[in-house]
Amino acid sequence: MERAQAKRLQPHHIASFFLEAFRRLGGAAHEREAKRFELTFVPAILRQRDRQIGCGTAVLPKYERITFDKDLVNVAGKPQAAFVCPGHPLLDAVLDLVLEQHRELLRQGAIWVDPHDEGTEPRVLLFLESSIQDGFALSGGQRRVINRQACFLEITREGACRRSGIAPHLDLKPLEPTLKPLVEAILEDAWLRGDLETRAMDFAIQRLLPEQLEEVRKLKTERANRTELAVKERLTKEINYWDHRAEELKALEQSGKQPKMNAQYARRRADELQSRMRRRLDELKLERQISPSAPRILGGALIIPVGMLPKATEEEVAAPGQFTLDAAVPAVERVAMNAVMAAERSLGFEPRDVSAEKRGYDIESRDPETGHLRFLEVKGRAVGADTVTVTRNEIITALHVPDRFILAVVMVDGEVPSAPRYIRKPFNKEPDFGEISSTYALADLLSRSTEPC
Repeated sequence: MERAQAKRLQPHHIASFFLEAFRRLGGAAHEREAKRFELTFVPAILRQRDRQIGCGTAVLPKYERITFDKDLVNVAGKPQAAFVCPGHPLLDAVLDLVLEQHRELLRQGAIWVDPHDEGTEPRVLLFLESSIQDGFALSGGQRRVINRQACFLEITREGACRRSGIAPHLDLKPLEPTLKPLVEAILEDAWLRGDLETRAMDFAIQRLLPEQLEEVRKLKTERANRTELAVKERLTKEINYWDHRAEELKALEQSGKQPKMNAQYARRRADELQSRMRRRLDELKLERQISPSAPRILGGALIIPVGMLPKATEEEVAAPGQFTLDAAVPAVERVAMNAVMAAERSLGFEPRDVSAEKRGYDIESRDPETGHLRFLEVKGRAVGADTVTVTRNEIITALHVPDRFILAVVMVDGEVPSAPRYIRKPFNKEPDFGEISSTYALADLLSRSTEPC
């Protein structure tokens, strides 16, 4: 649950997407209180789309207040806000329109630059969707989808496939048109023309789907078992009551008395409850019939490490890809990671390096006594540095779990690290839409730091 809290969509990812998409579709949104917005104009195109796809509450021409944070729905002295989340008709309409207008761009792909990768090896990023279904049949012969997940995979030149974090695209930036000649030759490489989709599908089927299936099966089976026990307990009591009542009434009728309720009604009631229990138990059997459906690849992109671009010369433009890597930055990060891992162990925690998974933090540290986790983002800086850069995903993760997130800063002199400094609740607001990172004054962050604890 703590990991899920760190990587959830609500409220920051949903808010950032919705507000930008809503404005691009012609809507007008104004922030009236902190993280509470008034929508003074909802375009007709959204209201019409809701009538095509929506059900339940209709999309309104305007909203006095909306919010993406459940805790801000009711604020003293202010209008009640509509809670915009997945399933809300306004968000559903916006999503449907954006996908209709731009879905093909996902398949067409793009070229992005990773400003945080000083390497020299390009890679491919693929966006997949996987789903789990149960035994309920829908119209058209399809089965009911009970869980849908999106994931990102990276494929290297050598064909290695790996997970790529929760939302890696948010930390990437478009390739400047003037730099396109530097990567044109890469686009002709044979490995890019291979069957990358098959590799990604194989990885997803072998590694991702079993994990997703096991997680969903465990949750759904436990829920179905609890429900079955409750159904049997409650309905069996009612059936027994009406069976007993029917016999009592029958005896009264046979003795010549005229009770207010006849035995036939009580018997029919018992039979109805019996049928109802059978139907509900059959439904629970279908809920337990859980299976995966084939993953779908929705989009892809070529990622160019920034390490390939800054050192480009006129000669290198003619022969793209032949760049050298300055290993200073990775060395500093490695020393800093080792220092923080050692500090966590000395405090009695069980740290685990998850930096390669790009979760929005580098270290997941477990308290062996309580089992709770804390999430540490490590920033190693060479002595003399005066700023530190934090990615969008790191900032949003910190905002999602403010009480468990720690920004750990380590000053490194050659191979010698200083004692780590821990900053709790380092960020106050999420980046603007399209902002991939933020730079902070190191002195300001360190002034709020403490010794590891």
